[in-house]
Amino acid sequence: MEGVQDIGETAGKVWNLLQRNGKASLPTVERGVQSPKSVVHMAIGWLAREGKVELRQDKRTIELWLRDS
Repeated sequence: MEGVQDIGETAGKVWNLLQRNGKASLPTVERGVQSPKSVVHMAIGWLAREGKVELRQDKRTIELWLRDS
């Protein structure tokens, strides 16, 4: 199990990736961040809970992007 610090650092990587690229699929984020999938998923949850990302599922694809602040 990863620590809260690892999840927070990964959340920052996810945020930066979305800031650079805009909307991205979940697999794209998982590959782009280069952290264990479970940590990426926890980081996305962290960002979603803070209201920083939006998520949408379209059939089998999950997309996410930064919320307008």
